[in-house]
Amino acid sequence: MVRLLLTLLFSCSLAAAEKGARDFLKKPDAWYATAEAKQTGAIILSYQAESGGWPKNTDTVTKPYAGKRADLRATFDNGATLDELRFLARIFNATADESYRKAFDQGLAHVLVAQYPHGGWPQYYPLSKQYHRHVTFNDNSMARILEFVREVARDARYAFVEPARRAACQKAFDLGIACILKCQIVVDGQPTVWCAQHDAQTLQPTKARAYELPSFSGSESVGIVRLLMSLEKPSPEIKASIEGAVKWLEAHKVTGIRIETVTDPKAPKGKDRAVVKDPQAPALWARFYDLQTGQPFFCDRDGVPKPNLADIGHERRNGYSWYGEYARDLLEKDYPKWKQANP
Repeated sequence: MVRLLLTLLFSCSLAAAEKGARDFLKKPDAWYATAEAKQTGAIILSYQAESGGWPKNTDTVTKPYAGKRADLRATFDNGATLDELRFLARIFNATADESYRKAFDQGLAHVLVAQYPHGGWPQYYPLSKQYHRHVTFNDNSMARILEFVREVARDARYAFVEPARRAACQKAFDLGIACILKCQIVVDGQPTVWCAQHDAQTLQPTKARAYELPSFSGSESVGIVRLLMSLEKPSPEIKASIEGAVKWLEAHKVTGIRIETVTDPKAPKGKDRAVVKDPQAPALWARFYDLQTGQPFFCDRDGVPKPNLADIGHERRNGYSWYGEYARDLLEKDYPKWKQANP
């Protein structure tokens, strides 16, 4: 069946405009029994790597993969793998086509085998010899994995998964939460926030790319806190973790400035990113804070931290997210709601 669909896809265009599996997850259950869904499912299957996962930054829904399957490199980065698996679960429920279930089982096995014994997940599996092997919170990678395995363990849509495998997903979730607590940076006995990645063995903050140094993260920490706040009946340890992170984020917000793209004839393409003083601007958080001083820092590809955005070159200054309103909604909306429910 799948081979026939792949053959047909070369001669007909896909009606939907979506470019990723995530967009199709908004569709109603009935849609997954349609010809369009089966066409999309066949394309998604063509991109599944031999390891069981899917590549990142790849349109896995518009046209079939035409290369060698052995060349596909599976990852959890940038949302890869997890939404494809959600799609396969829904289309299997609608069609009972075993090819989808087989692919889902292979993908779920990939997710579970990639978890370290201490509960963390790397960015890639099989493991890379580079920074991808570290426990990766960057871009909410590990938080998304934990949300997925919790879904498989508890959501009725995954009732087709063997009970033992669903129990393994719950165990993986619990172990992952324990890892998060172990990774939380403690200063003077107080829990604070997290680095974007933690060493695969020691769980200490570590570097990724040259400009992504060990640090307190003002961005990734927000997603971790939201995940912890989603836990039912949080333990005293979970509560202390959340309270410590919220306190740190409140203390390290940056006020009185905004980030603006300005006209600069001397800059490439005549534009540059600059910090502008503005007493009325909403609070911002830096992407990285120094582990010793707690102050924001910025970095070029030479790996040398600088105290100001203007201190680094145009390419990195304009090609990376250094400031953002990362924790605004967490502090103003999510935390107060959680606190009310968990006094």
